[in-house]
Amino acid sequence: MELLQTIFAFVIVIGVLVTIHEFGHYLVARWCGVKVLRFSVGLGKVIWSRRFGPDQTEWALSAVPLGGYVKMLDARADDAGEIPEADLAREFTRQPVLRRIAIVSAGPLANFLLAIVIFAGLYCYGIPEPVSRVEIKQNGVAEQAGMRTGDLIVAVNGEAIQAWSEFRWRLLQGAMRGERLQLSVQRLNEANQSELRVVSLHLSGISADSLDQHLQEQIGMEMARPPAILGEITPGGPADRAGLKAGDHILRIDSLPIVDAMAMIEVLQAAPDKSLLIEFIRRDQRLTLSVTPQAELVGEKTVGRMLAQVDVSAASVIVQSGPIDAVSRAVRKTWETSAMTLTMLGKMLTGEVSLRNITGPLTIADYAGQTARVGLISFLSFMAFISISLGVMNLLPIPVLDGGHLLYYSLELFSGRQVPERVGEIAQRAGLGILMTLMAVAMFNDIVRLVW
Repeated sequence: MELLQTIFAFVIVIGVLVTIHEFGHYLVARWCGVKVLRFSVGLGKVIWSRRFGPDQTEWALSAVPLGGYVKMLDARADDAGEIPEADLAREFTRQPVLRRIAIVSAGPLANFLLAIVIFAGLYCYGIPEPVSRVEIKQNGVAEQAGMRTGDLIVAVNGEAIQAWSEFRWRLLQGAMRGERLQLSVQRLNEANQSELRVVSLHLSGISADSLDQHLQEQIGMEMARPPAILGEITPGGPADRAGLKAGDHILRIDSLPIVDAMAMIEVLQAAPDKSLLIEFIRRDQRLTLSVTPQAELVGEKTVGRMLAQVDVSAASVIVQSGPIDAVSRAVRKTWETSAMTLTMLGKMLTGEVSLRNITGPLTIADYAGQTARVGLISFLSFMAFISISLGVMNLLPIPVLDGGHLLYYSLELFSGRQVPERVGEIAQRAGLGILMTLMAVAMFNDIVRLVW
């Protein structure tokens, strides 16, 4: 069932993003008076098509669902033949260079616009997000800076934040630039009163090799999770037989400190049918009991459970904005994500960031399935980020991509002459080679991630 969900989610993401991208090309081509022969979602052999519209444009679905294209009337095409006199003015290469630039850039711009629309809609609707409260690891950069477990981050460099995702984004940006972040944190003092402190977090020593996956680990912090406070106790279960009650706050298991609910679950699962000494607080009293988690088979693995509910979800806040502010935030988010993508690509070229960070269709499909199972908000957010990535990648100055064509037309704009056809052919072959190499690296990384 999960595989089918993943495939379906992947098809939806790719189908929507490719359609939007190509529709951008199509609309601007029509506005510029260029005749469009075919609009295809997918590459390769056409498996379904219909013709309609004033130009009898062929609307098609093709066999390989990893792209698409808009075929315009173009004298350079092998199958162009002799163009009727009436259509010469609508042929692509006869258009002024600024029109050609507009047509080619319309696809990536459509992807950016889609991301802005999605983000703005989500901000208007309200996004439930975990609060920006942190758990600090010993001897890490964050602890050395003076941060403490339980600190609530309320601002970064004077800019207010509400949720964990906002803080993590600022953290990623700072690490990419090697900056020092001024974090405003709310902390409980010894009198159990909230106070505001400013902590300087130096990120210049953070390795840029795999920022996305290991950033928090390198800094020594992660999102705070709820404490191990028991909820409903199953009658007759190990916890009930041992004398544990709802509201008990677990502190230690066999002298091992329990920092949160997930830590407690992990310790219990690793000890089926093993007697454990549990230290906990009940109504300001520190007590100790012995519990033996019962063994249960989960898949092919035997785990321990003491049959007591515990809340593992972090405290959350609704991040919501009015329409104007939502659009402004969405534009900024799209711009910053685009800039971050380009920065990562630049660091890959200089060797500062590993090529392992390049992902392909298998990883996209996996994440599409995961976010779809979480909910519509997560799925739409993922689609927006992939739409931005698609827009940025298509603007790279690589022949065969939109960015390569934009490079040709920009040279023509400044020199007054078109790029020689022979030069264009050589560049196309080189660009195709670069693109195939990137796809091979992406597929290799995808397979490595899935296998290991």
